[in-house]
Amino acid sequence: MQNNNNRTPHLVWLFPGYLAAHMSSTVVLTMTENLRKMGWKVSPVTAGPPEQKQIDGVDVVSLQTPDIYLLRQIIFHLKFIKFLLKNWSSFDIVLVAQTTVPFLPFLKFIRWLKRTDLPLFIMDTRTVPMEDMRKASIKDKLRARFNNDMNALANHWVAGQTAITERMAELVKIPPQKLWGVWSSGVSLELFQPARNLRQWPKDDEPIHITYVGVLHYERNLMALCQAVIKANNEGMKFLLTLTGRGTQRHELEEFAKTTQGQIVVNNAVPHDQVPMMLAKEHVGVLPFPDEEKYRVSSPIKLFEYMASGLPIMATRIACHTDVIKDEGYVFWAEDSSVQGLLAALKKIWEARASLQQMGEKAIIAAQDHTWEASARKLSDALLYGLHSQTQHCFELGEILLEEQS
Repeated sequence: MQNNNNRTPHLVWLFPGYLAAHMSSTVVLTMTENLRKMGWKVSPVTAGPPEQKQIDGVDVVSLQTPDIYLLRQIIFHLKFIKFLLKNWSSFDIVLVAQTTVPFLPFLKFIRWLKRTDLPLFIMDTRTVPMEDMRKASIKDKLRARFNNDMNALANHWVAGQTAITERMAELVKIPPQKLWGVWSSGVSLELFQPARNLRQWPKDDEPIHITYVGVLHYERNLMALCQAVIKANNEGMKFLLTLTGRGTQRHELEEFAKTTQGQIVVNNAVPHDQVPMMLAKEHVGVLPFPDEEKYRVSSPIKLFEYMASGLPIMATRIACHTDVIKDEGYVFWAEDSSVQGLLAALKKIWEARASLQQMGEKAIIAAQDHTWEASARKLSDALLYGLHSQTQHCFELGEILLEEQS
């Protein structure tokens, strides 16, 4: 390999939405910080006012766009192309999602005109449409169709791809030669340390606090969880369920909670840095998802955050959970997502309430294998592999890592 460009690689992370208000902000911002610590130059580019130079202390590039459906995507990408042209020679990789795929032929044409092999355009797939297509709106169905079409087109237009899990890569049909690597969700162990330090475990006569934090959509099976909690309490057990977030089923869950005399509480979504203090009040983290393909291929962030905060886990026995949880010493499995299946898991929790603290300690140990730093290392390795295999350029960071591996 010729050493004609011996420098640190520069990654542009394109986020066409409003990153500051999006649930994916934790992923982008935390990964950016970790990649920078490893020596990368990273420039997240997002929609937002020009004066927005940082989000949660992380430097970003903001492109102002109108809040008009569809039109905002076109304007955002036109502004991004202008930004890219001004800084073309300094960028090595542009990491995109499905929304950017329609603009890739034009971007690749510009690169051809410039007679350069950089930047490389890489697509990352973190999720698939979560709506039930049998009940989805026309807009949701069109969005799902667009997502599927862009996955297929990306196989021809991007240099390589990354995905959240191997199962996701298989589902969206990423060719093996295009799959540069897989990097899952993760957790910042230090952020959740307060939850571990401040938690008070329940005494025999006190209720067990169980919690779900995330999107309150119909597809998340939360009403079945609520019904299972009420059944458990009617059978003499003591559980207090807290649901935190926003979503399509929020109002229905709030109305149901009003009938439970405080056994179920629905809270507003909170900023991510406030989640640890909220989890400090809980005893078990719950993931009640049904056994459907869209969940099997995922990597739920909240699973790792529950673990890092020292919570035992109650989860349905589906692939996205079993792929992570190898030591069953900190999990209560629901064999299916029905009310009866969830009720059976609650009974196991009640019977083992004296062991919750010890189980939480095992969860903390397991969380150490699922940090954002580890995920950033996997993404870094994937991108460096692509740079070295697709171009004749050498990069200082890549050379150092290659030497370490040898």
